[in-house]
Amino acid sequence: MLSCEDFIAKNKLFKSGEIIGVGCSGGSDSIALLHYLASNQEKFDIEVVAIHVDHEIRENSYLDADFVKEKAKEWGIRFYKFRVDAPKIAREKGISIETAARQARYGVFKSLLQKGLVDKIALAHHMSDQAETILMHIFRGSGITGAKGMSPISEKVYVRPFLNISKQDIYRYLDENHLDFCEDETNEDTSYNRNFVRNVIMKDILSRWPNAIEAIVNFGQTVADDDEFINKQIYAEAILQEDKIVRIPLSYFLFDNAIVSRIIFKAIKSIGVTQDIEKKHIDIIKKLAVSGENGKKISLPYGLVAIKEYDYLTILNNNVEKVVFEVPFKCGEFLLPNEKKLVVKRVKDFAINEGQLLIDYRKVPKDAIWRFRQEGDVFTKFGGGTKKLKSYLIDKKVPARLRDSLPVLAKENQIFAIAGLEISDLVKVEDVPTAYSIELK
Repeated sequence: MLSCEDFIAKNKLFKSGEIIGVGCSGGSDSIALLHYLASNQEKFDIEVVAIHVDHEIRENSYLDADFVKEKAKEWGIRFYKFRVDAPKIAREKGISIETAARQARYGVFKSLLQKGLVDKIALAHHMSDQAETILMHIFRGSGITGAKGMSPISEKVYVRPFLNISKQDIYRYLDENHLDFCEDETNEDTSYNRNFVRNVIMKDILSRWPNAIEAIVNFGQTVADDDEFINKQIYAEAILQEDKIVRIPLSYFLFDNAIVSRIIFKAIKSIGVTQDIEKKHIDIIKKLAVSGENGKKISLPYGLVAIKEYDYLTILNNNVEKVVFEVPFKCGEFLLPNEKKLVVKRVKDFAINEGQLLIDYRKVPKDAIWRFRQEGDVFTKFGGGTKKLKSYLIDKKVPARLRDSLPVLAKENQIFAIAGLEISDLVKVEDVPTAYSIELK
């Protein structure tokens, strides 16, 4: 019997009544996990379903899917099968097949989670996987965060019940329960990074240091404990987040490197990027914050962009679809895509409150609309003088990331008002009993 019940309870991997999808390739580790959880559904008060993703890397990969399907039927659990063309994804994205397969597999998992078909995904990573992961992260230059290795639970939905179990324990469990499994010949292909670490590097290390796996895993746990303590020293106001944008006041880059690095990692994680950010990327961001010119930007993996904006270092996740906003010019309340609200109303009291603009609605063309800015927009400043809208917003020190989400009142490329900022001289109020008030809330 595997000794992971206490590990599962200690790390609170399952909640009563949850549906747990087990990622099952048909290999030894995932078959052992699927059988163990399926056999203990009542003990953990969960429902287990099998999930198989065929990456189409091998011509006979469909046989693995059939094998897992038969096991699921034998053990009385539901079965989900998916096919992804990892080689094609790799070619189109210019990435390794290994990375493409992982991205596609997690895309399947995410879809199942979002549809509510499962509550969590159980993965069969064990101690040897943990040791290999720690080494791979160190080789890639990931720093302390990567040296921690994998967590028992990540992103609140991916759980690893076998993380404290050795490979020998898994083989013993398979023997005791007379379980067969699929042998994937690509596991011997050392062109894949993990296979190289497992079949070449780790074999050499273990021939010299037989307890290396336990030592590396213990090192990772020590690093995780230290990292947790240091992370507790980070002030909440060091990270200002709004949707897919996060800002760090430049003053925080005067702190010790151990704190600054963790602030950056935490900021990036807060906008949805949790992998492939290495120490070299953190160092680039630090350099930008400390010595970069205002307005300078750098591109990072996974659509991240870092920008130095006046008193802040801003990081954006650009993997967001550009939204369209267009409403007619009239009184009313209009909800913007960023969940702010544009309020237009008729007023007689011309006492202007902070953030409020007044315009002479008679001077606005009837077919004018509220929209976001476009290339070619021009703006006649209050008091006279016409400029490109982009240049005007730069003069007003509006950060670049906000310029495309400011509602503007326009006809073609003529801008009559910029909500929350300024009105054009073309629509200024002159000797009228009523006007339109514009507020951005």
